[in-house]
Amino acid sequence: MTLIIIIAVVVLLGLWGVGIYNNLVKLRNNRENAFANIDVQLKQRHDLVQQLVATVKGYAAHEKEVLTRVTEARAAAMNATGINEKIQAENALTSALQGLRVSLEAYPDLKANQNFLQLQTEIADIENKLAAVRRYFNTATRELNNAVQTFPSNIFAGMFGFHKEPMFEVTKDERVNLDKAPEINF
Repeated sequence: MTLIIIIAVVVLLGLWGVGIYNNLVKLRNNRENAFANIDVQLKQRHDLVQQLVATVKGYAAHEKEVLTRVTEARAAAMNATGINEKIQAENALTSALQGLRVSLEAYPDLKANQNFLQLQTEIADIENKLAAVRRYFNTATRELNNAVQTFPSNIFAGMFGFHKEPMFEVTKDERVNLDKAPEINF
C-alpha cells in the first residue's frame, strides 16, 4: 500500500511538473507570436521609411545628416536578428524618425506635397498599429516573466532554460520627449 501511495505521489508530481513546463512553453510561444505581429508592422514601416526618405531628399538636400541617420537606423533594424536586437534597432529608428520630423518643420513646401502627406499618414497609421502590437507583446512578455519568476514555476524555468525577457520599452531619449508637454504651432 505504501508503495502505491509513493508511486501515486511521484506520478502526480511528474504530471504537475509537465503542466508547469507546458505552460512555460505556451507563454514563450505566445511572446514569440506577439513579436511576429510586430515584425509584420515593422516590415511595412521599413518600406514606408524608404519612400519617405526618397521623397524628402528632393526638398531637404542639406539635411543629409538626418537622412543618413534614418537610413542607417532603418538598415540596422532590417538586419537585426534576435528579438532583443530588433527591439534596440527599432528604438534607434524611432529616435531617428523623430529627428527627421523635427527637421522637416522648416519645409512648408514639403509639408504641402501630396506624396509626403500620404506617406506621413501611412507612417502614422503604422506607428499606431505598432503601438497596439507592442502592448500585446509586452503583455505576453509580462505573463512569461511572471511565470519564470514566481514559485513554483521558477524552479522548472531555471531547470529548462527559461529566463526573464525584456519588454519593448520606450528609450531614454523618447522618455525625455514624452515627459515634456507637446508644442502646438499654428
